[in-house]
Amino acid sequence: MFPQRRNQGSQAANAKAHPKRALRSGGAEIVKVIDREDLTVRAAHRRTGIAAADFSRIRNADLGRFTVDRLISILNRLGARVDVKVRVRAAGRLAHEATA
Repeated sequence: MFPQRRNQGSQAANAKAHPKRALRSGGAEIVKVIDREDLTVRAAHRRTGIAAADFSRIRNADLGRFTVDRLISILNRLGARVDVKVRVRAAGRLAHEATA
């Protein structure tokens, strides 16, 4: 009669994993653009105004200092077009129904 309750621990892990996945994807796309256009980190800095050290961090997948919107901004400055898809779902509904 009541929907089965999902494992809330895995839901929390998934909620944290999605932003990390977006960061990894953004970083990988920046590296692709830099490689495709045969840019050094210094050349990428001159072209975008973003610090060369940041391009080194991105190349080394050290993305802890970056947000998704900052990576999108870097991609835009490199001349890439970025499309973002957002999906919104109701949260917590199953937990309330299961306790009724």
